[in-house]
Amino acid sequence: MAAPSAPGPSQPREGLPALFIPRTAAEEQRVRLERLMRNPEKTVLIPEKLNEWAPRPPPEFVRDVMGSSAGAGSGEFHVYRHLRRREYQRQDFMDAMAEKQKLDEEFQKKLERNKMIAEEQTAKRRRKRQKLKEKKLQAKKNKLEQKKQEKESDQSQERASSKEDEEDSKEEEEEKEDDAEELSFVMGRG
Repeated sequence: MAAPSAPGPSQPREGLPALFIPRTAAEEQRVRLERLMRNPEKTVLIPEKLNEWAPRPPPEFVRDVMGSSAGAGSGEFHVYRHLRRREYQRQDFMDAMAEKQKLDEEFQKKLERNKMIAEEQTAKRRRKRQKLKEKKLQAKKNKLEQKKQEKESDQSQERASSKEDEEDSKEEEEEKEDDAEELSFVMGRG
């Protein structure tokens, strides 16, 4: 009988996933998420945003002041070169910060301008909606008034016709009374 062979590089060991080499950014992200989700209780370290590099401020007190005597030593050149490089870096940094600040201000102005335009458009649309709403409300009021007037005119016509009917009925009653009197006269009561 052959002894059990040890797993080779192509065979995964028990309990461990096969070696997977991500070929795209999406696959790499998937692998990282799977690794995170294996143990959800484990805390995840989220790196904080790194501070921007800033050059050292210029020294308040310069100790190595170059003398005015001629014949500076060979080491002074390197000191001067480093000071000059540091000063150029500082000036470049200040220029870049000024440019960044200028772009930020322009962006903020653009945001404000866009916000104002959007507010104006919103106000214009609001006025239009309000006008339509008032128009509909006015039309509804006019319709109700018209119905009310029609109802009142119908009622006044009914009253007029009822008054005429009452007058007609009064006349008929009087005629009946007259007829009754005539009949009673004829009968000899009176």
